[in-house]
Amino acid sequence: MRATGGLLTETLSVDASTQEGEAKGEQGRERVHLLIVDDVPQNLVAMEALLRRDGVDVLKAGSGAQALELLLEHDVALALLDVQMPEMDGFMLAELMRGSQRTRHVPIIFLTASPSDPLRSFKGYDSGAVDFLHKPIDPRVIQSKVNVFIELRQQRQLLRARNEKLEQALKLNETMIAVLTHDLRTPLTVITLCTDKLRTEMDDPGLLSTTLLLDASAHRMSRMVQQLLDFSKIRSDVLRMDLREGDLASIAALVVSEVRQGHPDRQIDCIGKGVLRGVFDPDRLAQVLSNLIGNAVIHGEPGPVTVELDGCQPDWLRMTVSNRGRIPDKLLPRIFEPFKGAEKPGSGLGLGLYIVDQFIRAHGGEVTAGNTATGARFEAVLPRRCAAGEAAV
Repeated sequence: MRATGGLLTETLSVDASTQEGEAKGEQGRERVHLLIVDDVPQNLVAMEALLRRDGVDVLKAGSGAQALELLLEHDVALALLDVQMPEMDGFMLAELMRGSQRTRHVPIIFLTASPSDPLRSFKGYDSGAVDFLHKPIDPRVIQSKVNVFIELRQQRQLLRARNEKLEQALKLNETMIAVLTHDLRTPLTVITLCTDKLRTEMDDPGLLSTTLLLDASAHRMSRMVQQLLDFSKIRSDVLRMDLREGDLASIAALVVSEVRQGHPDRQIDCIGKGVLRGVFDPDRLAQVLSNLIGNAVIHGEPGPVTVELDGCQPDWLRMTVSNRGRIPDKLLPRIFEPFKGAEKPGSGLGLGLYIVDQFIRAHGGEVTAGNTATGARFEAVLPRRCAAGEAAV
């Protein structure tokens, strides 16, 4: 049997109170595994006594083959490998670890009783080691280095647990929004139908005005509910495009007509040129135009709103909505972020432009916003024929 390399017996007399003070284990936390590989049993016992603490399991292997078996069973935070071992030395074991997907990221510290040799150290680092220590080893040095990797593993475990809880909370929140918005749409539909009936049958001008206000509020709430539902679908990755042949000019004409009914005092001009047919989701593009035009009407200054449709390019369709006014410079960089807040209090949830951006992205296109000499301008460009692979948010 070869010498222990001077791994001093003082490692066995480390003060127990010191180890307790350094213990990082917590109830409920996943245990951390350390792997020690040495063909000398006394060294294994000494290292185990030195590194044992609450929340840490010390795995011992007397050969490279035993170490590989343990690595298959346990997720190891750090491996301490003796360089000089029969049959499979530490360098060979390290190369096998680096060749496996499961163990290639395990940090390795080499331990050797050989005299200091730069070439040997370089070989160790080339094998993937994070450190190369020579025996006899100062217990405080090895403890300090091992503590770093234990704390890193515990922090990763804590971060992973927090991420899992956060994902669960987000999924629960998105599910709740989806359920609420779905259930709210039914009574809103009833309210809207009832106000439509009252408006057609009522002669009293005062009550008619009240009915119109009720109808406008119901439609506004319905749009907000739809935006929340779309937001929930986007965040949950369940929104899919229904691609089919469509005419952008017909979609725009219908949307402009609906907006004019809600804002009869505003001038909305729609101009089209070129061939405006393509393969896209007509309902989603209708919502894009509705949100852009509605944004221009609500937030723009008094004056005409211009909708331009350009189908002159063979592979692209372009939609532009312009209005008088100016987008505030501080808002412009985050204009398409969700819940950014509206320019006017009580005007909405701040989701309309975010949904526009997500729907255009789902078509494989891009939407931009900016200020010109005559006012604010939003431009959306998308492929004339959206590919199926692009039709997902």
